[in-house]
Amino acid sequence: MTPITEVEGRRLALSNLEKVLYPATGFTKGEVLHYYATVAEPLLAHLHNRPLSFLRYPDGPDGQVFFAKNVPPGTPDWVRTAEVPRSEGPARMVLIQDLASLMWAANLVTEFHTPQWQVDAPGEADRLVFDLDPGAPATIVECCEVALWLRERLAADGIAAYAKTSGSKGLHLLAALAPTPSKEVTAYAKELAVEAERALQGRVTHRMTKSLRGGRVFVDWSQNAARKTTATPYTLRARAEPTVSAPVTWEEVAGCTDPAELGLRAADIVPRLERYGDLLAPLLDPCRGGALP
Repeated sequence: MTPITEVEGRRLALSNLEKVLYPATGFTKGEVLHYYATVAEPLLAHLHNRPLSFLRYPDGPDGQVFFAKNVPPGTPDWVRTAEVPRSEGPARMVLIQDLASLMWAANLVTEFHTPQWQVDAPGEADRLVFDLDPGAPATIVECCEVALWLRERLAADGIAAYAKTSGSKGLHLLAALAPTPSKEVTAYAKELAVEAERALQGRVTHRMTKSLRGGRVFVDWSQNAARKTTATPYTLRARAEPTVSAPVTWEEVAGCTDPAELGLRAADIVPRLERYGDLLAPLLDPCRGGALP
């Protein structure tokens, strides 16, 4: 029998709580739901007003993994949705605005992915992102070196950058912006990626071509396109272990000498929140938004 629970006055059916989703560690679906309940406050702040793309992995990372952007069948009528423009025509997408909606979405077993714009201003980015993806044998250690270069370069343009792990192999850089058309942000990000390639010769590529990425860090500037989404801060990832796309300090970035140092998992996050608070909270302050040069 599927347990029924009540969250903020909403009745939820939470299914298969004993199901192991992360075989490498035995982490169950019940533990996934518990994780999201404990990090709900900062996660909801970063999900707020941003249409959600679901990357679902209902049978764990070794099972079927698939993207879903439209409102899933069976979505409760109390979950907020909004019509969002897309190149193939408008789509109705989910907005996770409260704890009940968060737990409903978590029960579907999903990574949370969101765009760099909010639903009331589609295509007007209020965040800039760089996805630093290492090509073997490069690791997150090399990503940290590139991140420090990009941080200084952004600071030269009056833009403050913050870092989080991707929850996979790499690192994400984020910055708050005054609302700016996504096309302009994408063009600016590409310029900086090209600059990084020139400045850090042999260590960086701004091109996605796989053959160019061995031993280099791919600075993915294209995540700023209006149609693209990036893993939301604090989301679990569909990996062998319950890794998290988690904020890190610049001191941790500068001091990283071993990939394991930034391999943050679900159990690490609450203690980090107690110690640091939400390291990405400045991204939520509209007054912190920088302007592109």
